[in-house]
Amino acid sequence: MSGLETDPVSLDSGRQEEFADRMVGVFNGAAMALLISVGHRTGLFDAMSTMPPATSDRIAKAAGLDERYVREWLGGMVVGGVVDYDADRATYVLPPEHAASLTAAAGPGNLAGMMQYISLIGEVEQRVVESFRSGGGVPYEAYPRFQALQAEESARVYDLALVDAIAPLVPGLTERLRAGVDVLDVGTGQGHVPVILARAFPHSRFHGLDQSEEGIAAGRREAARLGLDNVRYTVADSTEISGTYDVITAFDVIHDLARPAETLSAIAAALRDEGTFLMGDIAASSKLEENVGHPFGPALYGFSLFYCMTTSLSTGGAGLGTVWGEQTARRMLGEAGFTEVETRSVEGDPLNVYYVARKG
Repeated sequence: MSGLETDPVSLDSGRQEEFADRMVGVFNGAAMALLISVGHRTGLFDAMSTMPPATSDRIAKAAGLDERYVREWLGGMVVGGVVDYDADRATYVLPPEHAASLTAAAGPGNLAGMMQYISLIGEVEQRVVESFRSGGGVPYEAYPRFQALQAEESARVYDLALVDAIAPLVPGLTERLRAGVDVLDVGTGQGHVPVILARAFPHSRFHGLDQSEEGIAAGRREAARLGLDNVRYTVADSTEISGTYDVITAFDVIHDLARPAETLSAIAAALRDEGTFLMGDIAASSKLEENVGHPFGPALYGFSLFYCMTTSLSTGGAGLGTVWGEQTARRMLGEAGFTEVETRSVEGDPLNVYYVARKG
């Protein structure tokens, strides 16, 4: 025998079968994610949540949809264990225990809305694959639905928690907002955060900043519709902040940016004496080994690869992706001039950790 020959790798058949079963589960789970996304977008879950056992025809009429499509979708929901089926009566029912995770009434507990990101990822998969070979990234403009999805997801948390749970993470902030302070929301997207705060604290002044003209236009429309005169919006880069503020917020945005370090420095420079920066971002570690077992681990790395990292790299940016975590966040906040940094969590928001930072 040649000295270059080696023994064949021994195969643990039990481990192989277990892994193959898991891959089948992944495949079925991906299909279920798309089916659940459809149920969310068409309003089927909301319609079924208030209905007794019903035929596909009645369910379709209640949701204002085509029966044949509804019937096929219901089949997927039945074999996927989401909807119960009575074969004798040909009726379907959404158990209340399942509706608690799939309907608008669930608020932050509505996981169906998050499934929309899977189809969004599918829309750009080929371009991300090309970036593996050529480098660079996929630009923000390739994600026409992303900002709307992010606004929907954020609203589920912030509509319920921003005023009563997130703002109080900063000691004394609620009282200051009632008295009247100047607040800037960096990377405001469609501007919903300033609207929530402006309605709750009419004596304070709120400013939303984002590079997206469409997002800022949406924020202005919402503020105008509600008759708010204490909120304004600006289309600008996050590294170019004009004016000074008592409070600056940034929710689920810093790790996406092309120049996160420069943005944090601009935020620190724009804070007045005794000012506070409240940042919500990924609840994860900067170290891969510490994310093993994270309940949303695969989703975090998937979203990073297909959006956060690649959009940043598309502009020649830092491409932090999942390198951003508590360790990196603390380091970059310190380098920006923040000498006091504390972290807080909010019940019902497992994806984010909140940083309360001051310049000292």
